[in-house]
Amino acid sequence: MAMTALRGEPVMISGSLPDTGTDAPSFELVSKDLQDMRLSDFSGHRLLLNVFPSLDTPVCAMSVRRFNSEAAGLPGVKVLCISADLPFAHARFCETEGIEGVINLSCFRSRDFGPDYGLEILDGPLRGLLARAVIIIDGAGKVVYTQLVPEISSEPDYEDALTFLRKI
Repeated sequence: MAMTALRGEPVMISGSLPDTGTDAPSFELVSKDLQDMRLSDFSGHRLLLNVFPSLDTPVCAMSVRRFNSEAAGLPGVKVLCISADLPFAHARFCETEGIEGVINLSCFRSRDFGPDYGLEILDGPLRGLLARAVIIIDGAGKVVYTQLVPEISSEPDYEDALTFLRKI
């Protein structure tokens, strides 16, 4: 089992991020308009998966804003913001913030996403939510970049992820 931390306290997560060079695990998540979305729906696009515990925290909200402004407009790129928040919360957040470039997805109906991507938090106060990570999938469906943020309350390394995304 992999570990991350919350305010310096170790937090166990359900596994490890997918290895780079491997096929991305398939998923079925729910969009803000309650439609099922699958990995296969994005075939041919480069994907940046911005995974986080909840939109109701400042760091999670900041990551959605930042990837919306810096990655969503890149040609051939789709930014998927993924959490356990209900689709209604995703819709409300995007409407309030004026965010239109990202695709918000909820894992509330799918208990497979967290374990399949090694991101389900297994203990502590955020048990059952997703750890903070960035995963990039190329147009062929291969995992080409992963970043597990070592401290859940910290922002991801945006520059590292964005620099990598611009190169592929």
